[in-house]
Amino acid sequence: MQPKTNILNIPGAIIVAGALVAVAIIWTQRAPTVTAPQAATLPTSKVDLAPVTAADHILGNPNAPIKIVEFSDPSCPYCKAFNPTMVQIMDEYGPSGNVAWVYRSFPLDKPDANGHILHPNAGHESQALECAASLGGNDKFWAYEKELYTVTPSVTAQTPNGLDQSQLPKIAQDVGLDPAAFSACLSSGKFKAKVDASYTQGLNAGVNGTPTSFIITPAGSDIALPGAQPYSTIKNMIDSLLTEAPSQQASAQ
Repeated sequence: MQPKTNILNIPGAIIVAGALVAVAIIWTQRAPTVTAPQAATLPTSKVDLAPVTAADHILGNPNAPIKIVEFSDPSCPYCKAFNPTMVQIMDEYGPSGNVAWVYRSFPLDKPDANGHILHPNAGHESQALECAASLGGNDKFWAYEKELYTVTPSVTAQTPNGLDQSQLPKIAQDVGLDPAAFSACLSSGKFKAKVDASYTQGLNAGVNGTPTSFIITPAGSDIALPGAQPYSTIKNMIDSLLTEAPSQQASAQ
């Protein structure tokens, strides 16, 4: 990735600033993020978003001028609501190669100061996503991600346990994976460390709730987007950034 620099000229900065104000207003009026138990210990002076690499789960053109890095929790109701928005973004901007979606796990399955765990199955479900990727590559990761977020009931007072975990191999079978191999992978816990590392990446970037996304601009600077932002907000920001740097737009790979 290119160094993070301030690429926005004055007119562009005004547009993006206006979009960010709109984000704050809309988010305040709508759903709040689900807060991570470790929020009180998050860094406040430095945001350190780990660079996007081939090890990431990327939907779309890996060389897209704009990348949206989402830290997400499969059990989170706001992540579930935001997922179709990102699908819509990729349906519009993915074919041209201008936007890529990068998924990173941020399961809220850690106990808070009182020992309460918000989403006890989120880490297990995040490992399921990694097993799908290990058995079927990037295409099966995204197929599994889409189905998981579609069928999983949000963790609420009415459904406190979320998804019945016995359904995870069934989802694997539904997207064309070997359910026995998938179950063996999941029961081994081989991807727990990878999921934990992704969670730590989120903390280092200042994530304290889900979903939290970062728009990486054509010049490599980061714009943080907390919460389940509406499609129109994200679209306006993408269009503004693409207008700023038309020469850097990528063709589809």
